Amino acid sequence: MNLTRKFRASLLSTVGRFSSQDIVVLGDMVADEFIYGEISRVSREAPVLILKQRDCRIVPGGGANAANNLADLGARVTPVGLVGDDRTGLTLFEYFRNKGISTRGLLRVEGYITPTKSRILGGLSHWQRQQIVRIDREPPENNREELRKLVSRRVARLLAGKTGVLIADYGYGATDASEVLSLRRRIGDAKVPVVVDSRYNLHTYSQITAATPNEPEVEAAYGKTIGNNTALLFELGHTMLERQSLKALLITRGRDGMALFERGKKPQLIPIFGPDQAVDVTGAGDTVVAVFTLALAVGAGFSTAALLANCAGGLVVMKRGTATVTVRELKEAIRNA
Repeated sequence: MNLTRKFRASLLSTVGRFSSQDIVVLGDMVADEFIYGEISRVSREAPVLILKQRDCRIVPGGGANAANNLADLGARVTPVGLVGDDRTGLTLFEYFRNKGISTRGLLRVEGYITPTKSRILGGLSHWQRQQIVRIDREPPENNREELRKLVSRRVARLLAGKTGVLIADYGYGATDASEVLSLRRRIGDAKVPVVVDSRYNLHTYSQITAATPNEPEVEAAYGKTIGNNTALLFELGHTMLERQSLKALLITRGRDGMALFERGKKPQLIPIFGPDQAVDVTGAGDTVVAVFTLALAVGAGFSTAALLANCAGGLVVMKRGTATVTVRELKEAIRNA
């Protein structure tokens, strides 16, 4: 990425204003658990490895990771969603509280299972640890509508003074397209961006500011495979932009970078920032949507917001596990671009 001195200064100025933003993150608060073990021997019970557990850590994932990224980028953030009274839910709650992130929007529900992704990683001593298996724990589906209404009432009381809204829909039921449409109408002010990152229900969201799906999510929405077909990418991007009445659509494409669609403009292909061999893509989409939302909240255009999100995404995929990007890292990358 080659930047003129003037444009570099503009990007740095945009990042410098992140700390004045106050963002609501509405959606699924996920816990990412990493269990690290050292390979000991092969089990006698079955042809599987026995790991001696050396460490276990729980960090924010999903919407909670988006909130964590916003906080590390200097913004004030209020996550709104559900956590259970289980171990991972309590850990998330304490994580936010200890970091100074507001917990006013978190509904602690007795008996609720906090969505948890447990990754078990193993390796020999002093070797790089590899993920062996992932175990997901998910909340039941029987009372999701009732809980969704509770979450919507909670977020409605917390909107005053907010400069942006980030929706993190991972399919666990904390919110949905109809609730977000109602929220958009309640906000009223078109200057307050509402940006959606939806894993499974992308096609249901409409009349929002922007969405940040990855390419497989767009393919799933239309039942088509894009691959290297740029014409199909442009066709599906324009279709989604128009059908869902979006102002912008930012599609992340892994090593192929990003594609930005705006109303009345030609699609913009953005090359990947940094090496094309990622170390770990876990949670990268949360970083992208956090930076994109923040930049829009500051008042940046979609192109500038996309470039900053692309830069942040390139930085975070070079870190292991669920990670965040800081203002200092983002500014350094811009200066060196």
